[in-house]
Amino acid sequence: MTMTPFGSFAAICRMIKIEHSIFALPFAFAGAFIASGGIPAWKPFVLLTIAMVAVRSFAMAFNRVVDLPFDRRNPRTQNRPLVTGEITRLQTWAFIVVMAVVFVLACAGLNRLCLMLSPLALGISALYSVMKRFTWLCHFVLGAVLGLAPLAGWLSVDPVFTLPAVLLFWGVLFWVAGFDILYSCQDTAFDIEVGLHSVPARFGIPTALVISTFCHVNTVVFFLLAGWAAGLSWAWYPVWAIVSLVLVLEHRLIRADDLSRVNMAFFTLNGVVSIVVFAGIVAGIFIGR
Repeated sequence: MTMTPFGSFAAICRMIKIEHSIFALPFAFAGAFIASGGIPAWKPFVLLTIAMVAVRSFAMAFNRVVDLPFDRRNPRTQNRPLVTGEITRLQTWAFIVVMAVVFVLACAGLNRLCLMLSPLALGISALYSVMKRFTWLCHFVLGAVLGLAPLAGWLSVDPVFTLPAVLLFWGVLFWVAGFDILYSCQDTAFDIEVGLHSVPARFGIPTALVISTFCHVNTVVFFLLAGWAAGLSWAWYPVWAIVSLVLVLEHRLIRADDLSRVNMAFFTLNGVVSIVVFAGIVAGIFIGR
């Protein structure tokens, strides 16, 4: 196992769940492609990728270190590297600082607006980690964090806020909030026991499933409107229909009395959604115009 100044590289990747970058990166790329009207130039594309991986790593590491007291008590999180001692809190804080610096430098290389917004983006990315202590709206804060991805992609190419990027922001916000509510159903009893807030803990699992469904209905609507506002061709709409069906399947997999397939819905289907949306946007840009 390769060692770094921050401990085991493999353990760090497990701590920040590096594979989950698949949720946000395709939406950032989607924003960049729409803003470019095609393939973006290599420099903003590379810097955008670095910035997105860095800010997500920053947010995940921050979440892990501030949630450590709860993770030590939650049976579902007993194997996380910070809990087992594979990585120390000092090493994690060092990693957080490095990722923040990398993010700001990448933003500086993009344009002045991205640099000016970089401290705000870091602050918002860290906010989710403490919101669960105060409000069941935490899922929507997380959604807003990932919703910044298409905005970031657009601003990396064209530093102007536009309607398609804003509509994608809302679509991603509700998409993430919806699946995070599903995922948090697994921790309902624990959240209630330790006084953490979530939709399932506040309203119960059956109502949480309804709210999650409502979120994904909004996702479908905002994705449809975003494609229209961006002027995508007919090629986008069959893909949009496929994404809608995938979201329906996600909710068919989970019942209030059977949460055994939550991980399948969370990891597999949501990874498919982000990639398929990006592919559909690319198709809408290049096909049928």
